[in-house]
Amino acid sequence: MDTEKTRCLIIGSGPAGYTAAIYASRANLNPILYEGTEPGGQLTSTTDIENFPGYPEGISGTAMMEDLKKQAQRFGADVRFGIITSVDLSVRPFKVVADGRREIETDALIISTGATAKYLGLASEQRYKGMGVSACATCDGFFYRKKDVIVVGGGDTACEEATYLATLCNKVYMVVRKDYLRASKAMQERVMKTPNIEVLFGYTTVEVLGDENGVTGALVRHTGGEEKVIDAFGFFLGIGHHPNTQLFEGQLELDKEGYVKTVPGSSQTSVKGVFAAGDVQDPRYRQAITAAGSGCMAALDCERYLLDIQCLQ
Repeated sequence: MDTEKTRCLIIGSGPAGYTAAIYASRANLNPILYEGTEPGGQLTSTTDIENFPGYPEGISGTAMMEDLKKQAQRFGADVRFGIITSVDLSVRPFKVVADGRREIETDALIISTGATAKYLGLASEQRYKGMGVSACATCDGFFYRKKDVIVVGGGDTACEEATYLATLCNKVYMVVRKDYLRASKAMQERVMKTPNIEVLFGYTTVEVLGDENGVTGALVRHTGGEEKVIDAFGFFLGIGHHPNTQLFEGQLELDKEGYVKTVPGSSQTSVKGVFAAGDVQDPRYRQAITAAGSGCMAALDCERYLLDIQCLQ
């Protein structure tokens, strides 16, 4: 197996990874960044981004990520397409294997592997992804102002999505599999007191409906067998996210949902020299701008860490 050494390795792309690479490159850390299976992260599959500062006319997620990547490369970041298949944080330097065949020894590691939205697993859901199907109301709700939309789920995430969309949309239908909401009492009360939210208890989604222009509604089925069509232009998933932390289980401290725990006010994880940025450590905000900011933090924390260990050598 080929082996190489680096001072700073970044796992994952997206706003967090690319921003970390920009800052690390400008600090002369000569970072290597592995993009993962989805270069650019979740934003490459979303609709136009209109809430990121500096783009008054909006920009597509793919174009924004390409800009960030080029900026990182301009300052010398070694951006590589590929995946990290194993990590050993018990030794120093840390040992990382890329694509199952190349070993990298790194003094510091920045994790920006993100989180993956949970979907229902319907073929029609994937067909209209980015054409009305979304897992982020804050990102895409603006496009459905004064229109009817659907939110799937009954927990806090779904209730938060529904109440946010209710401020923009004409009508919000909540499709809830159980006959009750699993959300906190406060969130339940907020939903029930919002006049333009209609909760459909005991329903599951059979199919997302649409045409060449995007989503037109959904076919839902009640537990009693009754089916009906809901007309809507947006279909939002509010059933949670999976943080992409499988590589680090048993090596880093994770919370009960699997997100990487960091020291408050920093990107430092439970292992010195390992930093986390973006959605992999953020179950709350999950925005491009907060991910980019945490990528900056991780690179600055990494730079200080490397300076400290250099002084000790």
